Amino acid sequence: MDLLVTSTPVKDHAASPSNCKAKDDMSPAMKEKIEQNRQRALMLRRARLASKPSAGKLDRTSAQVPKIVDSGGGFFNGEAQQRTKKVVHQPAPVIQTDYLLCDDCDKPFMDSYLSHSFDLAVCDNCRDNEVKHKLISRTEAKQLYLLKDCDLDKREPVLRFVLRKNPHNPHWGDMKLYLKLQMEKRSLDVWGSKEALQEARESREENKEVQKLKRFNKKVKELRRAVRSSVWTKDTSAHRHEYGPEELVDEEEDLYRKVCNTCGHQLTYEKM
Repeated sequence: MDLLVTSTPVKDHAASPSNCKAKDDMSPAMKEKIEQNRQRALMLRRARLASKPSAGKLDRTSAQVPKIVDSGGGFFNGEAQQRTKKVVHQPAPVIQTDYLLCDDCDKPFMDSYLSHSFDLAVCDNCRDNEVKHKLISRTEAKQLYLLKDCDLDKREPVLRFVLRKNPHNPHWGDMKLYLKLQMEKRSLDVWGSKEALQEARESREENKEVQKLKRFNKKVKELRRAVRSSVWTKDTSAHRHEYGPEELVDEEEDLYRKVCNTCGHQLTYEKM
């Protein structure tokens, strides 16, 4: 099937008075460059039309030739004007969000610091950092509520915490901060009631006082023993007996006796 391509003759604007005057001012090299660009544009246009595939019988009356516009400076702008298609954007899908209900103000909210960090349904507007939602360290929580490590790490649900730099020394390990409100609830789970927790605190305080008194008495005894040992000195010199007058014990056997005046030692001997 032969493809018949019709083309529209390109208007030559070089004959106009303004173009003639502009060309007269140009150098021969510039004119030659303009003509080369013009011929190259025409060749590219014919090549594109020749390589365009045919789809059945081509209607001559409906064939549209790309429009080429001469800029007047030797260049052709807009090699082919294409129809601008209107882009229709599809609306984004609507995502159903489960809103949380604040425990304090009963208002719905999407996210908050307490819900993200401690899984507590309280919005940021109702957050009370000073009293109700105060954070305490792990050591303070164990001492205040008499909790063990297993109560914090293994008992379900495991309490959540946030990490902060140690204010005493930044080179130490990070501090674990817990929510005081959740610590109070955990202490009730462990001890059963506030009265039982208070009794356990009092009993622990009494035991601390007893242990403190024992340590004090032990230190006093050690101090007394040290003072006594520093004052008393052991006499390591040899003892010399100082005997009294001689006494006759047995005249027939010629036995005599002397008694030490200091230690009472008796010395019995026989005279020859």
